[in-house]
Amino acid sequence: MPAPFSPAPLSAPRVKQRPGRPLTGRAVLLYLVAFFGVVFAVNFFMARVAMSTFGGVETDSSYQAGLTYTKERMAAAAQDSLRWKVDAHIEPGRLDIAARDAEGRPLTGVTLSAVLHHPTDRRFDVTLDPVSLAAGQWRATDQVQSGQWELVLEFSRDGERLFRSTNRVVLR
Repeated sequence: MPAPFSPAPLSAPRVKQRPGRPLTGRAVLLYLVAFFGVVFAVNFFMARVAMSTFGGVETDSSYQAGLTYTKERMAAAAQDSLRWKVDAHIEPGRLDIAARDAEGRPLTGVTLSAVLHHPTDRRFDVTLDPVSLAAGQWRATDQVQSGQWELVLEFSRDGERLFRSTNRVVLR
């Protein structure tokens, strides 16, 4: 008759443990303080760098911006009623602008301002100085970095803005 089954003992084989320092409450406290100290220091550094380098679009007063909304809508309606045609050609170092009224006559008696706004950092904005070449034709020259820009053209007469155009352009 076969021998009855006897299970093996449930203990694991003994592994030699090295003697070491015991983990005390003081050590755990120091590890936690060090860990969160590093996290705090890195967060502080990253927030400081982000705040000092941010030059993006900001609104100084959102209340005032909200008040000007109605004025801008009325100005846009008045601009649409003029039916002016404004063409601009931009390339590195040069901007050519031609403007005509609803009957196709060149615009006269208006002042043109042209600005290239950087889309993410207003510190790189470039104000151009357009020079009148002939009736309804202007040219501005300036060295501008390649990349995406917002070209803002404004025509005014006697200090009153009559026309505003904002277009995204890419300079290569």
